[in-house]
Amino acid sequence: MEIQENIINKVANSGLITLNLEDFYHKGERVVYDIADNLFHGLMLREKDFRAFIKDHDWAQYQDKNVAITCSADAIVPTWAYMLLANKLKPYANEVVFGDLNTLEAVLFTKALAKINPQDYANERVVVKGCGDIEVPVAAYVEVTNLLTPVVKSIMFGEPCSTVPVYKRKD
Repeated sequence: MEIQENIINKVANSGLITLNLEDFYHKGERVVYDIADNLFHGLMLREKDFRAFIKDHDWAQYQDKNVAITCSADAIVPTWAYMLLANKLKPYANEVVFGDLNTLEAVLFTKALAKINPQDYANERVVVKGCGDIEVPVAAYVEVTNLLTPVVKSIMFGEPCSTVPVYKRKD
């Protein structure tokens, strides 16, 4: 006599919504523009030389790239220099930020997550996927938590079969 068992997929029937932050990854190339390359003797920025560079540089090479502007040298760099760089980069680049690649990544994710309509998750049980092929910055997890906490029933971190509770609304 053959015994047939019904296997029930409790995860599929749980009503959990999985939110994969990798889906918000911007695929554009990331580059660093280090203003240290424009310093006079590695110490300071000379306005005349810098303005000549700004005028003559091929800014089109940054087309559709994500650019982090920084200075790796301990130097005197006036704020207006970063502003000039941003002004020249913006018509070409997808995104321009002051900071390192980590800052750039956080900004890219934050802007992408801002497009989420939190009401789409109202009263839902959400699992924010915790691992994958793309490194998602911690800032993105904080941002999605800030966005969803006011509207969701619960937020969990991990995979639907193994989650860590983050937030549960008290009814």
